[in-house]
Amino acid sequence: MAMSLKKVSEEILHLPEDQRLTLAHKILSSVEPAPDSKIEEAWDSEIRHRIRRYDQGKTKTIPASKVFEELDKRFSG
Repeated sequence: MAMSLKKVSEEILHLPEDQRLTLAHKILSSVEPAPDSKIEEAWDSEIRHRIRRYDQGKTKTIPASKVFEELDKRFSG
């Protein structure tokens, strides 16, 4: 039996929050494009590069509190 989008939406809203989140994840995952191995390899290479620079002390780090403070300033006005 096919349910209308309105009916499905109404039913979903009665689910507990954790189940709604699980369902949302499943729905979003169903429309994500398939992984591209070239993109995955490029990200892996970039991650290794960044870790190597961090380990060598060549990367300037910023505390998360400072990052969020700057974001708050940027987007609050």
